[in-house]
Amino acid sequence: MLGLFKDTPVIGKTSTIIQVSNEKLFDFIGVNLLDNYPRWSPEVKELEKMIDGPIMLGTICRQVRIDQGNRTESTFKVKFFDLGARICFEGVSNPYRCDYVIESISVSSSRLTFVFELLSLDLHVRPFEKLVRIAVQDGTERTVRNIKKLVEVE
Repeated sequence: MLGLFKDTPVIGKTSTIIQVSNEKLFDFIGVNLLDNYPRWSPEVKELEKMIDGPIMLGTICRQVRIDQGNRTESTFKVKFFDLGARICFEGVSNPYRCDYVIESISVSSSRLTFVFELLSLDLHVRPFEKLVRIAVQDGTERTVRNIKKLVEVE
């Protein structure tokens, strides 16, 4: 009976090889987040940093998204910022996590692994958990595809 209300995260994970150095890929995703995040995720309609300075550990941002016709506003915090290797955002106002891990394959290629975790589901969404899982996985695949396409062209 107690297990009925247990929250199980909804996780999507996608990985690909991108033909750029890990430094260039990290700059695109992490250092230049404010410019590039709305490019690889066109659902992001507004994005602003809430504190001054460059994107780094502890930076807080606010975003407005339109996902499948639904407008959401949230704040997130940079939880990990390891130059050239990893940037992770965690929702402050909503329970989610976006983790971008970059591994060097060669001087000119990197493996990007993107993990999106929806850490809990609202009660009214739980009957649709299977559909949410499919949408989250599709979203991670689209995100990685978009990043690859954008960064390899630049």
